Amino acid sequence: MRIQVRRTGGFGGIERRGEVDTSARPDAHEWHALAERAVADGQRTPKSGVPDGFHYEITVDGKTVYTADPRLTEEQRTLIQRVLKEGA
Repeated sequence: MRIQVRRTGGFGGIERRGEVDTSARPDAHEWHALAERAVADGQRTPKSGVPDGFHYEITVDGKTVYTADPRLTEEQRTLIQRVLKEGA
C-alpha cells in the first residue's frame, strides 16, 4: 500500500509532503487498517477549514480524500502525523 499526505496552508503557507510504502514493513497491517479508516472519513472535494489552519490531501493507493483542521478524525490525525514523520 502506498500512502501519501500533502499538507498546505497554515500561518506560513509552507507545503509539506510525505509518502510511505508499506509493502516491506513488518507493521503493514497496522498502516492498512489506519489508512482505510482515515480515507473512509475523508471528503472527495477540498473543504475549507479555519483561517491559517492546515488542509490535507490523503492518497491511499490512488484514492484521494481531503480534510482540514479542525475537522480531522483521530485516525486521520494519527495517519497524517505518522506519514509526515516517517515519509519525509
